[in-house]
Amino acid sequence: MNLHKLGIALASCLLASCAVLTGPETVKLTALQDAPPAPREFRAAWVATVANIDWPSRPDLSTVQQQSEIIKILDTARALKLNAIVLQVRPSADAIYPSALEPWTEYLTGTQGQAPQPMYDPLEMWVREAHARGLELHAWLNPYRVRQARAQSALAPNNIANTHPNAVKTYGDMLWMDPAEPVAVQRTLDVVRDVVRRYDVDGIHIDDYFYPYPAQGPDKTEMEFPDEPAWLRYLAGGGQSSRADWRRQQVNGLVQAMHQTIQQEKPWVRFGISPFGLGRPDLRTPGIQGFSQYDKLYADAELWLKQGWLDYFAPQLYWPIDQKPQAFEVLLDSWVKENTAGRHIWPGLYTSRIDSTPKTWVPQEIENQIRAVRKQPGSTGHIHFSMVALLQNRADLATMLQRDLYSQAALVPATPWLGGGAPAAPIVPAANRNPITREISLKPQASLQGTQTALWSVWTRYGTQWRYSVIPNVNAALSIQPDPVFGEPDQVVISAVSRLGLESQRVVAPLSK
Repeated sequence: MNLHKLGIALASCLLASCAVLTGPETVKLTALQDAPPAPREFRAAWVATVANIDWPSRPDLSTVQQQSEIIKILDTARALKLNAIVLQVRPSADAIYPSALEPWTEYLTGTQGQAPQPMYDPLEMWVREAHARGLELHAWLNPYRVRQARAQSALAPNNIANTHPNAVKTYGDMLWMDPAEPVAVQRTLDVVRDVVRRYDVDGIHIDDYFYPYPAQGPDKTEMEFPDEPAWLRYLAGGGQSSRADWRRQQVNGLVQAMHQTIQQEKPWVRFGISPFGLGRPDLRTPGIQGFSQYDKLYADAELWLKQGWLDYFAPQLYWPIDQKPQAFEVLLDSWVKENTAGRHIWPGLYTSRIDSTPKTWVPQEIENQIRAVRKQPGSTGHIHFSMVALLQNRADLATMLQRDLYSQAALVPATPWLGGGAPAAPIVPAANRNPITREISLKPQASLQGTQTALWSVWTRYGTQWRYSVIPNVNAALSIQPDPVFGEPDQVVISAVSRLGLESQRVVAPLSK
């Protein structure tokens, strides 16, 4: 087979008898053969900026060093065949991007309010470089935290603790926005709207921090969160709920409003939540024990899932498979059972528990958890906490994943309930093929907003063997190379994939001999 004479004519007409004009030559499209369905699995990693957990590795790096670390993380993710990064963009009422609402985070420069020098926009770079590698970029925000215990620098003048002190409360060794104060709620919604409007993110993500985890006072008893002013206003207005139910109403209202805000701005941007991994005590499988986010964080996660106020649900299942009071597979099954609205279930894995301490997990624990997720048909992906463990290839885990469980690329599962429809089938003008590099150009057809092509899904057949690849729609070129065992390919099948994972009709490229 002579690939220098490769002629590929791909257009919206897909019937076996359809002929497509390609300049001086006419190529007849062949019937679609037996290419398998595109593999689907959400494979992501959290990149935490708080306390410099993942990026930047230190708060005193130069702009060039920060940018170099961005590229290294994204190149590693691409090499591992991950398909998404969940990047923390608002660690503590601050920002890793230029914002008119909140100060620069101290985790970039060591000083809150101080921009990187030379100046650049980290979030813009993360989005651009992720998309160039075919990776989704989800913006992870903390909705209420203002200052964590290990913060070093003084609060910037425009920090909400300085501009709206009544909305911020001291709790233990932290500063926290009061979820019942309208100013705090509106600030978080304004930040969400600002990020979605200004940046081409694929998702907005919040984690398990709602009301803060309980802190102990000097007498070693659990401290009450100091929301007395808002509570008294509620009672004075005739409120009848218990204080616990009232707090849950505040969190429920924010979750619902965040979902609505995102949909108002860009309906194709998904909303994800990664709550604590244990559900309500009265809904747990017998034998499951532990902390109640329902009673302590006032997070009614089951309600959000059932109401469909999110697009993906990533419970933090940070326990080993054999730990019976928090058994991984039992917890996963229970969350799937609660998913009556049919949203994505993508659990969080405690990958960073592989470390150098005596309590380290073996890498096979994470591998077995991925296999358990794949065995559960109601769960279609997972998220690693956090990227640093994969970047450092702790205990050879990244190498092991690359060789086995991640040996083949995968598309993110589709999100059809957000609408938009599939993109049009791709066009590959035969005149654009390169006989030297064996590359052919990939060109999308015009599509409506929200249905544009983000990726190309490509199956290449060598004899009886199909090989799958995913190519970003950024200066896209498909390289068709011979296989050392099977020789030249005898079929190429291509489809366009939208931002929501919806796949166009497939087209077949007959290969000239």
